[in-house]
Amino acid sequence: MDPRYAKLADVLTGHSTQLQRGDHVLIDAFDAPPSLVVALLRAARARGAQPFVQLHTARVSRELLREGADAQFVIMGEIDLHRIKHMQAYIAVRGANNIFENSDVPADRLKQAMAAFRPALNWRVNKTRWVVLRWPTEAMAQQAGQSTEAFEDFFFRVCTLDYARMKPGMAALKALMQRTNQVHLEGPGVDLQFSIKGIPAVPCGGECNIPDGEVFTAPVKNSVEGEITYNAPTVYQGVAFEKVRLVFKAGKIVECSAASNSNRLEKIFDSDAGARFIGEFAIGFNPHIREPMRDILFDEKIAGSFHFTPGQAYEQADNGNRSQVHWDLVSIQRPEYGGGVIRFDGKVIRRDGLFLPAPLRKLNPDYLLGKKN
Repeated sequence: MDPRYAKLADVLTGHSTQLQRGDHVLIDAFDAPPSLVVALLRAARARGAQPFVQLHTARVSRELLREGADAQFVIMGEIDLHRIKHMQAYIAVRGANNIFENSDVPADRLKQAMAAFRPALNWRVNKTRWVVLRWPTEAMAQQAGQSTEAFEDFFFRVCTLDYARMKPGMAALKALMQRTNQVHLEGPGVDLQFSIKGIPAVPCGGECNIPDGEVFTAPVKNSVEGEITYNAPTVYQGVAFEKVRLVFKAGKIVECSAASNSNRLEKIFDSDAGARFIGEFAIGFNPHIREPMRDILFDEKIAGSFHFTPGQAYEQADNGNRSQVHWDLVSIQRPEYGGGVIRFDGKVIRRDGLFLPAPLRKLNPDYLLGKKN
């Protein structure tokens, strides 16, 4: 077994989910190698936890989505909810040999399935200690424009980062966000204003996602005004989108377009009433992740980025918005992407991807990589 598997399993069962003796933990593996699942089983048992395993294959899942009856989705959702209620922790390892595997699944089928599985997802997010991890595949290496070996090295370097080094800077950013009323985002194609007053801010430093590196909150639901064109490409429901543009009035998306597959946007935002409102605003700062690769668990942590998410709000930072949609759309503000600023109550706190106030500079790449103290 690759020794990096054991090191990663130790991070996931220790730092991320903090497994304790007697815990039930569900290991949910999507096209991931059996050796990694075995490493996770051994690491969980070494901590005294009782591991359970569910294995998924994307092509099989696609077939279930395409041809399954409505009643099947309901039953599958009920089974998932029943199982997760017996778990104290959840570890998901998600490989993707083809990120477009579900591109020919009809939108209404995806909508029905997402609605059926939403109660189990909500329980997992709000009631368990959980972590979700992407697994490096040849397809992901292609998306990143790297060789398979180079991408694997990048993956393990990112996933075993010293996440504890993020804590001081995240604590400072959390405190500042919780004192802030008005946020103003500016950059090429971006001019957004909204309030985050009274909404908690949540630091994420390797506990719920690997890779990690963000602090998130949510806008006051009806406060968003302006427009944004996201400069990071994205894949949602198996469909690729580029240069997604949204216009907001009184918090609601009133116009939408994209450079590709624009016709699918209206269907996504018409999924339910909450899909046209924002459920999350987050600032990303993982120093190893620099370029988008159409994988949201990586892209939403890009150094110098933020994401502004239509759909469901998290209960930890709740603005009351409810939706089966939660679509993390990313904008990068480093100079090579055109730059940009984030203002809190009129004061610039980040310019061109770098934090300016002294307490927040510990979230800049030089500090997180140990180049500065």
